[in-house]
Amino acid sequence: MKKLALSSICICLCMIFLSSCVAKKKYLAQRNRADMNQKQIDMLNGRVRGLNDTVSMLSGSISDMNNRLNQLGVDYQATNNQLNSAKSQLNMTKEQVAAQRLRMQQMQALLDQQQKATEALRQKIADALTGFNANELTISMKNGRVYISMQENLLFPSGSAVVNPKGKEALSKVAQVLNNSNDINIDVEGHTDSIAIHNKMYADNWALSVGRATSIAHVLIDDYNVSPKRVVASGRAYYDPIATNTTPAGRGLNRRTEIILEPKLDELMDLLNTNTTTMKN
Repeated sequence: MKKLALSSICICLCMIFLSSCVAKKKYLAQRNRADMNQKQIDMLNGRVRGLNDTVSMLSGSISDMNNRLNQLGVDYQATNNQLNSAKSQLNMTKEQVAAQRLRMQQMQALLDQQQKATEALRQKIADALTGFNANELTISMKNGRVYISMQENLLFPSGSAVVNPKGKEALSKVAQVLNNSNDINIDVEGHTDSIAIHNKMYADNWALSVGRATSIAHVLIDDYNVSPKRVVASGRAYYDPIATNTTPAGRGLNRRTEIILEPKLDELMDLLNTNTTTMKN
């Protein structure tokens, strides 16, 4: 019986030991699996953290891109506004250029018209004064004006401002042309040589040149009915010579009275004033 009891005890102990070994193996296996699962969890958590970091970075990039997109929209709108403004200015400039070109064409047409009118006036004066010699008077065009240069020997005695008969005859022919052309401005300029005069009536050459220009203006106005509103008389003495004052021949050329005729430029001046005002604006 004791042997049987001892055997039973041994058998029980063996079974307990075997059971304990099996449980330990199961435990270790479960522990290993748990460790593996924890490692997987840790790895997955790491991946999640990495993905979260990536998401944060991408969110920041998206925010930056949105900001840049908004700025691009603002820049586009500003550029578009500038472009529209530039187009408006270009259209305005084109209109101004077209208007300026038209005014220039009008101005050129008026200048051409004035040139033709001046040439026609020169020809009329030349035709009217065909009976006089070149040493008595000359007719020329300069700066859009007609110059009738009458020498002293045609108009005055030496040192005098009294117009002689032949001079009046020449002035009468000039007056006929002027009275048929009311749109002509008339400047009468007296000129002398540089030799000092000794005359009780005139203090110097300047006074003589003014006196002669005034006398011719009076002949045109009083004797031949030229409107005084059109006439300006002035004297230049010997300060505007056309020849040398060192020779008798040169001084003879300088002793002259010039009647300067200029077609009125009212229309041209109006156009110039309009053009200047437009350019300032």
